[in-house]
Amino acid sequence: MCGIVALLTPDTQLPRNLIDAMRDRLVHRGPDGADSWIQRADAFAVALGHRRLSIIDLSDGGRQPMLAAEGRVAITYNGEIYNYIELRAELEREGAVFRTSSDTEVLLAAYLRWGIDCLPRLNGMFAFALWDGRSSRMFVARDRFGEKPLFLREDAGVFAFASEIKALPTGTSLRTWMATLSRSLSAKRRPASTASVSTGCTRSGYQ
Repeated sequence: MCGIVALLTPDTQLPRNLIDAMRDRLVHRGPDGADSWIQRADAFAVALGHRRLSIIDLSDGGRQPMLAAEGRVAITYNGEIYNYIELRAELEREGAVFRTSSDTEVLLAAYLRWGIDCLPRLNGMFAFALWDGRSSRMFVARDRFGEKPLFLREDAGVFAFASEIKALPTGTSLRTWMATLSRSLSAKRRPASTASVSTGCTRSGYQ
């Protein structure tokens, strides 16, 4: 069990500590490590966060969010791909080179090779958010039966994703929440969290 969060927003000044705060509301899902990644562009910013529970690859090479070697595709992922060894072998025959023994890197390589058509090839339980900087698109998916949870909220052009609702704002607009949380963090005050489900907060995934 790991915890994942992601934000896609028109606010190009998205602060790092905001995605970190979302991520760390899921500390119970991943006590073995934490990291975040942000990319800012002229018209948007995207951020991924991850709380890690080490299972397959215990080395630092398995840390997430994980970037492809060329640096333009990043993923935050929770779950287990049961057939990752077979997929890795197939991808290696087609020229892929792996730096770690993690299934995360196999999932990333599968997307780079097959795009969204990688989904039918995956046998496992998973939820992930992947940013493709080549096309400026966010690809978000979960396993067919929803074993690994994934919740999303969209409001005024801001998209937020998380493994649990408690990492997402409730009772206010996403933009208002982002501004309030950013000010609160700057003042070194931790905002109160809530577990209530708000309108527009839905469980999402590929069926």
